[in-house]
Amino acid sequence: MSNDTDERLAPDALEGKNLSPSNLALRRVAIDTYRENVAYLHRDCAVYRAEGFQALSKVEVRANGRRILATLNVVDDQNIVGCDELGLSEDAFLQLDIQNGHPASVSQAEPPESIGALRRKIGGERLGREDFGGIIRDIAELRYSKIELTAFVVATNRDELDREEVYFLTEAMVASGRTLDWHERLVVDKHCIGGIPGNRTSMLVVPIVAAHGLLCPKTSSRAITSPAGTADTMEVLANVELPFEQLADIVRDHRGCLAWGGTANLSPADDVLISVERPLAVDAPGQMVASILSKKIAAGSTHLVLDIPIGPTAKVRSMPEAQRLRRLFEYVAGRMHLSLDVVITDGRQPVGNGVGPVLEARDVMRVLENDPRAPNDLRQKSLRLAGRLIECSPDVRGGDGFAIARDILDSGRALAKMNSIMAAQGQKPFDHNNPQLGALMFDIRATESGVVTGIDNLQVARIARLAGAPKVIGAGVDLFRKLGAAVVAGDVLYRVHAGFQSDLEFARQACGKSTGYTIGRTQDVPHVFVEF
Repeated sequence: MSNDTDERLAPDALEGKNLSPSNLALRRVAIDTYRENVAYLHRDCAVYRAEGFQALSKVEVRANGRRILATLNVVDDQNIVGCDELGLSEDAFLQLDIQNGHPASVSQAEPPESIGALRRKIGGERLGREDFGGIIRDIAELRYSKIELTAFVVATNRDELDREEVYFLTEAMVASGRTLDWHERLVVDKHCIGGIPGNRTSMLVVPIVAAHGLLCPKTSSRAITSPAGTADTMEVLANVELPFEQLADIVRDHRGCLAWGGTANLSPADDVLISVERPLAVDAPGQMVASILSKKIAAGSTHLVLDIPIGPTAKVRSMPEAQRLRRLFEYVAGRMHLSLDVVITDGRQPVGNGVGPVLEARDVMRVLENDPRAPNDLRQKSLRLAGRLIECSPDVRGGDGFAIARDILDSGRALAKMNSIMAAQGQKPFDHNNPQLGALMFDIRATESGVVTGIDNLQVARIARLAGAPKVIGAGVDLFRKLGAAVVAGDVLYRVHAGFQSDLEFARQACGKSTGYTIGRTQDVPHVFVEF
């Protein structure tokens, strides 16, 4: 049968398929509902009337020997779903692995078993291991509606989880999906808590430590609210959506990878929770710790270097706050038998010069090729993080890691390793001397003379996203001046690139409200006390 999304079955065709009132013809509704299975029934559908369904309730859909849970939406337009059809959103349809018109049954879904524990958490009670295990199991199986998910996220944010609860939450999230075992004593990874534009250190750390011989299977996320995630930037250079079996072979053969983590089914409940946390701008410490550590432990990591940037517009804005977060990470990691090295870094401004997939890929390749135009801050931070990972090796003396990492980068071994990883993942043509940037652009210039005393990470990221990043890979912000740089009125602070006129105007309007730059005196440049 055709897989055309517009194909409809006539009533006589339905009779030929022996469809009962509770056995409808599936219809692919081409709507991306972002990690939420959604089913669509027509208001005049006999099943909808007979079963007493309500909009936004959970239903169970069975077809092709498979079962999924979905949130029900009710429609009145037969062009979307007919009375004899059951519509499914993109993700839901793909999970069933069927064609349009395939028979399916739909019924009321049983309430999640953990709903009682959720209500107790909403009431402010402390939950135990079994409570979190039940909640996360139901979340991973998509038994919670978006309303119930939101209630859980808000409840755990409002009444901050104690450290034991964070441990139980992390443990449950690891158990909700697959756990990898690389059969090696030392499996390393590096992670940043986020919030700093252009911070593509992972794309330099991985080839450096892999060239040293350490196993570093780096699975990364795509951007949700940032101008680019590691996976978005790496996708400029090579394929990142790979079958897990191929990914595992690449890691074994090349000692590392840089790929999107969506195919590995690692801590799947975390992906569902993130779909609610990000629109709410909720990033509570307990949820952050559980999210990051569950992914790393599920991926088989034994040693993790964690980057916590601090600065006026970073996620963490003071050293006391960073130290509290560090202690929570260390407690949970210790309980989960993960060796953790937390590094507090400078988060006062973006890292590197480019913000957006192509611009960030340009910076990464320039560092790897030891190009004199390479941003030194990105190079130095990557070397220090790679050095800390190299020092996880028992045959490396503490303090020697940076020099080893620098030798690997300067000698070209890191570039050779990156090239082999890109080739294995499916390399794409890219010229960092002539990157394909968005053809539409405008410059933001200094309105007065002085020194750059502030760069707002949040505003720079927002401008880059409004310009089209990461969907338009050549869009973004190219920074020409960083903190402490002397400028005179008229100097270009940064250039905005876009691929579409509408995006360019959105970015221009945002710059009109705030450029994200502050010009002042040298003594006004903020200082932070960091570990490097």
